[in-house]
Amino acid sequence: MRTPSIYSVESTADPFSQALRANQAGETPEERRVRLEAEAEAKRVSDRIDEELRQERERLRRSKGDVKLLLLGQAESGKSTLQKQFQLMYRPSSLEQERASWRTVIYFNVVHSLKHILSTLEAWDDSFEEDPNSTNSTPLRLNDELPPIPSGMPRAPSRPESPALPSRNNRIAYLRSRLAPLLATDAPLADRLSGGVSVLGSKGGLYVRSGWQARTVDKGLSRFKKSTNDNDFRRTDGGDAEEDFLLQDIGRMLSTLKEDIRELWAHQTVKGLIMKRKLKLDEWSEFFLKDITRIAAADYIPTTDDILHARIQTMGVAEHIFDVDLHGKSVTWHLYDVGGARGQRHSWIPYFDTANAIIFVAPVSAFDQYLEEDPRTNRIDDSLQLFTQVCSNALLKSVHLVLFLNKTDLLKAKIDNGLRVAKYITSFGDRSNDYETVVQYFRAHFLQVHRRNNENRRVLYTHFTSVVDTKTTQRIIGNVRDSIFRGYLQSAALV
Repeated sequence: MRTPSIYSVESTADPFSQALRANQAGETPEERRVRLEAEAEAKRVSDRIDEELRQERERLRRSKGDVKLLLLGQAESGKSTLQKQFQLMYRPSSLEQERASWRTVIYFNVVHSLKHILSTLEAWDDSFEEDPNSTNSTPLRLNDELPPIPSGMPRAPSRPESPALPSRNNRIAYLRSRLAPLLATDAPLADRLSGGVSVLGSKGGLYVRSGWQARTVDKGLSRFKKSTNDNDFRRTDGGDAEEDFLLQDIGRMLSTLKEDIRELWAHQTVKGLIMKRKLKLDEWSEFFLKDITRIAAADYIPTTDDILHARIQTMGVAEHIFDVDLHGKSVTWHLYDVGGARGQRHSWIPYFDTANAIIFVAPVSAFDQYLEEDPRTNRIDDSLQLFTQVCSNALLKSVHLVLFLNKTDLLKAKIDNGLRVAKYITSFGDRSNDYETVVQYFRAHFLQVHRRNNENRRVLYTHFTSVVDTKTTQRIIGNVRDSIFRGYLQSAALV
């Protein structure tokens, strides 16, 4: 016998059914229409929730064999560049789709670098006459913000053939006035990248949220092809496609002002400040300024090397998904690139309990640098403290751990230029100031941290890296992939 429903005739003894039927019997047609619509909407919501729960269960079922890889390390350690190498290796089509958007970042990098140089020169009154034998180490009075520049986008003036400027500092003043229209594009570029909602770092560096690429597509550069040279790209539309006004304007200014930029970069005062460590530029600044003629070309499209060197700081956690093949089996990797600034490290924790592997990136070239957030803390010290927290975290005791001692090329260049590690790392003592001794010294400190926090006898895989070097980095990524599969996917019968 069918169990009676509360809505059936047989349920007349049920007080709730009687009240419900009485209410429905007395409702007006409009009230009935509203009620039926509300019931239909409630059912749609219920069905949608049921479907979302079903999809989530299915996603969890399918993702049991997925690899969740965290990229950890302080800001500017090279995590995002390493992510680009993963993208280039396992999902190159996505990098091609983003290529045009990187022109905005590179123009911002160029403009911001020029702004930093000129503001540093201004702090030194556009001259630098320090006695090379002097031991005076008075800190540089940095003023990273230039005086306000009038709004608008003035055209760069034509370069005079022979400007009559008698002195070296007058020449810098002249170049500053010439470059002022270009510097005025700093704010519009920042707004483009951030969507108008930006957070500035302590030195004026821009932090943007993931998904910035969608806001920066340059329609005029959206159609191009790669020639036989991996770093050579050409338009396929004859250059007549619709241009982005802002980038078009900046491109024209760069073309007009490229000789002024070259002259500023080669100026003896700038070279002197760099040599005496009074003007410190990031590696991407030097990379782009040294090649400004190519970047200022009318048909400029970012090369892969340009994209690897371009710098943009992303807030929060960005997830990148790749299908990785090993011995004919495809496994989905979820790579999480997380913000490394001190104020963003709290966002790491929710990803710890599901992580399969961590690549910790430590920039060993940063021994002479200090945190933006805390100028008293050496960046090597901060990396070691951060690595200690990762190794000792209870949620990560069994996670596969890989250490990238990164930016070894920059470390070698600094040592070759005579920079002494003991001046910044007192514990280095009187050890030989050569590359091999220095890099092994830093490696030993990270290994010691791991040994002290390794109750589970986990193996630490260590690599010396320069993640802008594509060939070497992709070979290392292959080794990391193999070790992760061996260590963590056997239980899922994937190897």
